[in-house]
Amino acid sequence: MFASTSKRDYGGLRVSYNISQLIAKSEKPHTIGEELILPATEEVLKTILHKPAYDILKIALLSNNTVQRCIDEMSHDVESFLCNYLKMNHFSIHLDESTLP
Repeated sequence: MFASTSKRDYGGLRVSYNISQLIAKSEKPHTIGEELILPATEEVLKTILHKPAYDILKIALLSNNTVQRCIDEMSHDVESFLCNYLKMNHFSIHLDESTLP
């Protein structure tokens, strides 16, 4: 019982992050998830797959705040990865005289 609930919750979280990433890449307003993506997905599920959309879409959280939080967390993860990578590896910076004040 708990395993299926956990998988479903993970699937919904994964969908939320993946769609949030697509929204961020497209540089569209974060509200597009609720206003366009969820209704369009619901229509596809009803029309093509003949499945009840509510059961599937209720696990995909795409509110404006959720999308913003997902994007913020992904950017923080990238920043943390980059900082850790730079701390652990040797690198050099070459400065040209024209770049100095």
